[in-house]
Amino acid sequence: MIDGDVYFEVRRFPAYGRLSGKNLDELVAGARVDVDERKRDPRDFALWKAAKPGEPSWKSPWGDGRPGWHIECSAMAMQHLGETLDIHGGGEDLIFPHHECEIAQSEGATGKTFARYWIHNGFVNMGAEKMSKSLGNTLTIRELVKRHDPEALRLYLLGTHYRHPLEWSDERVGESTRALSRLRSLKDEADRLAARGTPAPGPDGGLFEQVAAQRARFEAAMDDDFNTPQAVGVLFDLARLLHTAKDQVAQGALGAGAFLVGVGELVMLGQVLGLLESGGRRSTAIDPQLKAKIEALMYLRQEARRQRDFREADRLREELSRLGVVLEDSRDGTTWKLQP
Repeated sequence: MIDGDVYFEVRRFPAYGRLSGKNLDELVAGARVDVDERKRDPRDFALWKAAKPGEPSWKSPWGDGRPGWHIECSAMAMQHLGETLDIHGGGEDLIFPHHECEIAQSEGATGKTFARYWIHNGFVNMGAEKMSKSLGNTLTIRELVKRHDPEALRLYLLGTHYRHPLEWSDERVGESTRALSRLRSLKDEADRLAARGTPAPGPDGGLFEQVAAQRARFEAAMDDDFNTPQAVGVLFDLARLLHTAKDQVAQGALGAGAFLVGVGELVMLGQVLGLLESGGRRSTAIDPQLKAKIEALMYLRQEARRQRDFREADRLREELSRLGVVLEDSRDGTTWKLQP
């Protein structure tokens, strides 16, 4: 203790630096504040700070003061979750020094493992900068769900591993919206079949075995540090398999019951990731960049038709179709909508 300040002596906790992979002898002082020359070691951190004029303070055995930046987190965690946590999370910028200090002071007090697993997320970047309140470049969920389908936002975020940085892109969220429609169309088709009554099982054509293999791949991906990009890839591999199965049902080569079981598996795995939730809201909002692109292509197609350049008009129709656009030509003009 120095003048009412209480410090943790880092050298007396040999495991300090293990989480971040830093060597104690190589750590530089003053990670967040200027070095206090009163300390025995510049790497020591404050557990309790003596009161200063104008600051909140509380009574303590060391005099009036306030908790150090790190100790308050350990105190709250142990008060509500116990002395050992199963999972402790946070941004990658908190690994050192904050989480290292949390471990040192918590395990120094209890002699027990503070957290069994640590999960650190990467940043969301806006161009060359990370998204943060201090930079004033944040996007709120309230704003985003006005522009995008909430599940499409989730699918977009799941496409990057949580430990990696994510580059924000409205256009990529639009792509996720169209990808999500491929999953939803299968669920909708299964709902229509089920509404007609319980179908006869019929031949499964090896579908059950293929679906089981995809489920095993999904589980392996999620067991591998929540590898959601791989898990999402499995969902779409399974969706491709089921779109083929849907055609086989229409041709009588596959039993509708087998198709329904397969889609049920797709929905269950999707819901592990928060997708294909029953009763989930489907936003009618359209990505502004996508809408502008569609309207530009629509104008070019209209001009091609006016000049009787039907080859170019057909090419533009195909390009619009790849964007998920359905065109409806009539005497009064052409209207469009996105595929459900």
